[in-house]
Amino acid sequence: MFAENHLTESLEEVTAFLLSERRKTLSEAEWRFRMRGYGYSLRRTDRGVEVARLPQKTVLGTIQA
Repeated sequence: MFAENHLTESLEEVTAFLLSERRKTLSEAEWRFRMRGYGYSLRRTDRGVEVARLPQKTVLGTIQA
């Protein structure tokens, strides 16, 4: 998926992008909504935030946010 205007499969790059976007939002709901526009689905779990690629919902991993 795209992170910082280039195609990447690297979870580290995606994590950096997601966390930088999180700092720009006021709520977690707004963050999840914005990330759907970029092609990511975020779901809160016991271990952190599960990141999946849309539309297939292919799980990339879990991040701490």
